[in-house]
Amino acid sequence: MKAFTYERAASPAGAAAALAGTPGARLIAGGTNLLDLMKLQIETPTHLIDINRLKLDQVETVADGGLRIGALVRNTDLAAHPRVRQDYAVLSRALLAGASGQLRNKATTAGNLLQRTRCPYFYDTAQPCNKRQPGSGCSAIGGFDRNLAILATSDQCIATHPSDMAVAMRLLDATVETVRGDGARRTIPMADFHRPPGSTPVVEPALARDALITSVRLPAPIGGKHFYRKVRDRASYAFALVSVAAVVQPDGRGRFAYGGLAPQPWRVEAAEAQSDAGAIARITLAGARTGGHNAFKPLLVERTLASVLAESRT
Repeated sequence: MKAFTYERAASPAGAAAALAGTPGARLIAGGTNLLDLMKLQIETPTHLIDINRLKLDQVETVADGGLRIGALVRNTDLAAHPRVRQDYAVLSRALLAGASGQLRNKATTAGNLLQRTRCPYFYDTAQPCNKRQPGSGCSAIGGFDRNLAILATSDQCIATHPSDMAVAMRLLDATVETVRGDGARRTIPMADFHRPPGSTPVVEPALARDALITSVRLPAPIGGKHFYRKVRDRASYAFALVSVAAVVQPDGRGRFAYGGLAPQPWRVEAAEAQSDAGAIARITLAGARTGGHNAFKPLLVERTLASVLAESRT
């Protein structure tokens, strides 16, 4: 790990201002992703701004009946919150499907959204990776791509976004609230927050360099049965091959969002007019491009959807 300087932020705007005014600065809260990347020298910040003492760790009911979730709410606390368990059960289940209990105790809401890909080639510094070193190439293309994306990819990158929580947030039409160093505030729909790689895979969230996430807002709850089905190689502490977040109504129609398929949580609202798993999957997966090791994913999506819909009828 390379040497760095350190400070504790006193306010959200102060943290954003320090981020803007210090070249090479990064924010740190739980550190469950950043510290690992620093140890591998994939991330080499020269200055860390600790935001743990900011009062952004509350879950509050807002006027429309929704929730505002502070950026520093720990994943364990969010999953266990009574309102989340009662009205946003898909979010609670997605959180509990992620990582391990120890990591969930440290990981934060904002950090979960901002975590970087777990593509093995991104983590292997001996291999070219456009997300780590722009212009070096993508070793995953033509390589071992079993866990990698089949939607919204480019010839520069086929990495997936690893978050389970973000899939549920996308399903629920969450918005991300931010502040910049000059005090300017911005709200970003979850649908627009994670960018496809295009020709610049190193550019990831739609977030200004000096912006700090202050909270995530959920709209009023929606009725129906909530599901989060995660298919993975191990029963715990493994990233999704395919995951399906769903809220299903009694007539079989519902909302569906997916993990393990794309560089961002994936949702195709046009597919939600259907009630048959095969029809939903065909519309959702239009334009999918599989590689040498992940050609099973389209069928796995359809079967996972069928399982969720079958359970919703019981």
